[in-house]
Amino acid sequence: MTESAETSQQPRSRSRKKRLGYGEGREALLKAAVRVVARRGLRHLTYRAVAEEAGVTHGLVVHHFGSRDALVEESLAYAVRVSLSSSLLEPGTGRPEDFVTGVPEMVEQDADGQAYQYELLLEARRRPELLPRVRERYDEYFEASRRELARILPDGASPAFNRLVFAALDGLVLHQLTGLGDRADTEAALAELRSLLSALAERPPAARD
Repeated sequence: MTESAETSQQPRSRSRKKRLGYGEGREALLKAAVRVVARRGLRHLTYRAVAEEAGVTHGLVVHHFGSRDALVEESLAYAVRVSLSSSLLEPGTGRPEDFVTGVPEMVEQDADGQAYQYELLLEARRRPELLPRVRERYDEYFEASRRELARILPDGASPAFNRLVFAALDGLVLHQLTGLGDRADTEAALAELRSLLSALAERPPAARD
């Protein structure tokens, strides 16, 4: 169906489109892209689907992002930024009791953002060309985790230990998100992780050799 045909058949929909400022419109579109992918999959991420979800004209999506690849890239970056800021993966205190205290609430309040990231991970398995950008964004998680573990543990954390910790966190998020576990399960597991980190941080130097 052509653009002109769609326009003639949807005058009421067009009339309800919003007028948004530049910054407001851009963030609204990023949020809309995350919701579309989380609920319908990456293959349904189109200009028109995002515009409809955000309640704006599809030309605004083109204006802000220019290409579908740019929309995927920037919406993934947005989802990761939200996760990093809300999960407290790097609170900066070096105290085990502060590590990832925001994870259970993050899953509840940003379920679409978490589902979006898992959807891209699965799509990257089917479409390897997506893997570099997904890996680049996940490196932000690994680096934030590494920095905070270095503050907590006197000897720092090896890459393998850092990956182990993050994999545990990633699994807990997935379980709570999908209903395999609930918030109480996540909180109990995180308490065990913090207890382990506390024990490692308090070991005398001889025990760490």
